[in-house]
Amino acid sequence: MPKGRLAPSPTGAQHPGNARTFLVAWLAARSSRSPLVCRIEDIDSPRVKLWALTQALDDLAWLGLDWDEGPPRPGVRAAMEAGDEPGVPFVQSQRLARYRDVLAELKSRELIYPCTCSRSEASQAASAPHAGHEPAVYPGTCAGRFAGEAASLPEGTYCWRFRMAGFREPIGWQDAIAGLQVASLPGTLGDFVIAKADGTPSYQLAVVVDDHDMGIEQVVRGDDLIPSTFRQLALYQTLGWQAPGFAHVPLVKGPDGLRLAKRHGDSRLSILREAGVDPRRVIGWLARSLGLAEEASPITPGELIETFAWEKIAKDPVMFPREVWEGWLR
Repeated sequence: MPKGRLAPSPTGAQHPGNARTFLVAWLAARSSRSPLVCRIEDIDSPRVKLWALTQALDDLAWLGLDWDEGPPRPGVRAAMEAGDEPGVPFVQSQRLARYRDVLAELKSRELIYPCTCSRSEASQAASAPHAGHEPAVYPGTCAGRFAGEAASLPEGTYCWRFRMAGFREPIGWQDAIAGLQVASLPGTLGDFVIAKADGTPSYQLAVVVDDHDMGIEQVVRGDDLIPSTFRQLALYQTLGWQAPGFAHVPLVKGPDGLRLAKRHGDSRLSILREAGVDPRRVIGWLARSLGLAEEASPITPGELIETFAWEKIAKDPVMFPREVWEGWLR
């Protein structure tokens, strides 16, 4: 029974693309009678918005996607701001001490080094990347530095990079949706940012520590994060931790073939929820787009559990027609 997770990020409103991935993660857990964690990935400051956090959890509940461990829907703002609230262990911004402990271990083993190259590029590289936004392979300009040299550098002028040089053999995994994925890490991805100039962890480090600590055994997310998975596997191997299984869901795109975003028109789930749209209509379209239903008829997530199978999920991205959105709102 592989334990799964939902991991909304409060950097903006949730849209049908997010909902599609959440639905697969939910069905993967429920079809195997596995526990499901909800974790708030909120370290991507300054993009984090508190309203987006409560909105994301309300959207999940509206869609009929529940969880077994994680923050309750009410009082999430308090959970983020007070260290003794029930939801805190599942909110990244309240786990910074744990990330610092892992960074200290990596420093002691000389597996990371301080890098003073372009702080803006380093900050961007430390966030969760999306399709078409992978940073260029780092040329190793600062790779000759030792961890202890950070003490002689002005505070805030450097980030920390993880050394990929030790991974001489290709690594990979069998993805539940995308199939076999293999890459040679030093030449393909290069040394990556593992902590920002302000000392906060990168997306890559935080999710590995979180998934390990929370016992996550099945990670479901968008296929724009496949490059990140290679980096995370390197961290799992370095730390001696068992990596979870991975399933990367093809993206939902706009009519121009690009990832669904604001440029394609407002597609916030909260608009549908507040307008009183039947969430079963949304689930029906998502299920049909995934290959989990023959028709886009209204349906609940629970009705899809018995027939869920990884091999049914479409391998290609899907286009989100604007007329579908307009039809929901009529």
